Amino acid sequence: MKQVLNLSIVSFCLSAAFCTLPVYAQENHSKHQGQEVQWGYKGPGKPKNWGKLKDEYRSCDQSKEQSPIHIKTANVTKAALPALGFDYTASPAEIVNNGHTIQVNVNNGGALKIGADEYKFTQIHFHTPSEEKINGKNYPMVAHFVHKNEAGKLAVVAVLMKRGLKNDALAPIFSNMPSKKGETAKLETINVKDILPTEQKYYAYMGSLTTPPCSDGVRWQVLKTPIELSFAQLKTFKKLYPKNARPVQPLNGRSIQMSE
Repeated sequence: MKQVLNLSIVSFCLSAAFCTLPVYAQENHSKHQGQEVQWGYKGPGKPKNWGKLKDEYRSCDQSKEQSPIHIKTANVTKAALPALGFDYTASPAEIVNNGHTIQVNVNNGGALKIGADEYKFTQIHFHTPSEEKINGKNYPMVAHFVHKNEAGKLAVVAVLMKRGLKNDALAPIFSNMPSKKGETAKLETINVKDILPTEQKYYAYMGSLTTPPCSDGVRWQVLKTPIELSFAQLKTFKKLYPKNARPVQPLNGRSIQMSE
């Protein structure tokens, strides 16, 4: 079931889930003690410095609709938002350790429907702690489900995780996570719909990728109801990535809506 392969360079960069070439535009920002700096979560490549590492990353500093955000429910507007249509299907998958997170790539894994809009499901990846805050609280982990429509626009669904019982739906992923950057493992089949909570009300806002290049224009849906994972499952992930979360970003006047 598990087969380790060499990881090729990912062709397009969505999030922590996607690799980045260590080439930097400005000499005064691109090196630290003679070494090329790659974005990450600590040291010279930490989130505070992302916008200075490479011209393509300037949105990390300059965009006014960056993610993640702090959701304060007292300031959220209730709205008649469409139900999220998770039209996912079982599919073979590849688990990738890309040096920033564990990512699960799928082909023909189905789609997400938001009203009349349809987005193809492409991958799921994980952050610890959750990048999103709810009323001042980070959850131990979050899964980001990434989708793309025919026009190239992205929609991300965030599924928060809390400590609790072992999560059987996550077990095939967490039991086969490659331990080294660049390694992959195969899953014969997985339906990521099994990971979702039964209650699927959500917060909605416009934001960005949470990693370089921090491109904005991303449609975000943060599910209100968390799922559970066990302490052992969380520990397994944190052995590889003890902290891979970008701090929350300013709202800059953006509105946050909540489905009724």
